[in-house]
Amino acid sequence: MITDALFDGVEVRVFEPSPKEDRTLKRSVVYIHGGGWALASARTSFYNNLCRIMAESLNAVIVSIEYRLVPEVHFPEQFYDTFRATKYFLQSDILAKYSVDPGRIAISGDSAGGNLAAAVCQQLSLDETVTNKLKLQALIYPVLQALDFNTPSYQQNTDMPVLPRFVMVKFWIDYFNGNYDFASSMLINNHTSLDVSQAISFRGRLNWTSLLPSTFKKNYKPVIQSTGKAEIIQEIPALLDVRAAPLLAEKEIFQLQPKTYVLTCENDVLRDDGIMYAKRLESAGVEVTLDHFDDCFHGCMIFTIWPTNFSSGHRTRDSYIKWLSENL
Repeated sequence: MITDALFDGVEVRVFEPSPKEDRTLKRSVVYIHGGGWALASARTSFYNNLCRIMAESLNAVIVSIEYRLVPEVHFPEQFYDTFRATKYFLQSDILAKYSVDPGRIAISGDSAGGNLAAAVCQQLSLDETVTNKLKLQALIYPVLQALDFNTPSYQQNTDMPVLPRFVMVKFWIDYFNGNYDFASSMLINNHTSLDVSQAISFRGRLNWTSLLPSTFKKNYKPVIQSTGKAEIIQEIPALLDVRAAPLLAEKEIFQLQPKTYVLTCENDVLRDDGIMYAKRLESAGVEVTLDHFDDCFHGCMIFTIWPTNFSSGHRTRDSYIKWLSENL
């Protein structure tokens, strides 16, 4: 059954599994769709199909959040929409309405939705008014930082179809309602050069030379400018906001996160964002599954219906649902 509802003023689409004789409480996943904070919808066939299959495969209630998008709104409104809807759902009376077990709820999302899922999960872990906590988070090729556009995966996949590096930089600028004139400087990390004092304390939190295994570092070299454009961070301070870039959070926040699944693809500029996040969670004592696909590309998991019915979509989706089934 599919119904549309409002959770604290935010539109959601709720997918409930076919009724069964079993009257026990169900598991649940809050799902946040991708699309660079600007594209797609919980109602598109891609996400409708994914959430319907999840509901049936897991016998779970799936809450897909229809958050507002660029250009109607910019950061932090997408974050607030997803945070408010999730917090509303976690109330005991709302969970009871949908027959959901309060101890078996996950948050998940792909790409920009993975960004929002990670950010919401972090902020909920700090919110003492929330009594029903998330059991899991599952992040599908998430975008998690905008300080380094020259990680090995950004260098390796600069012109990769679906999500070239320049497109990702523009998605970030649009998310922050920033100036496109900054794009070329950001591509070469001028916004986080050594003379940009605000960025110094964050640099170690995404130092890929120490966070990535050698199989992913390959022969790539860090791009660190000695002098750059301090005005970029001054005009877009949200670049350093953990609600926009969850990879920048301090270790104390990582320690509060639930068991985590991170899916990454080799042919994806965002590969290293996900791997670094998994590594930092692991270092903070969180149980993490890093599910890496050597032959897959960004966005592939939703490509399981005609005319984009790819084996990579089915393999990643099946692996993701299997992990949820075994852990939720």
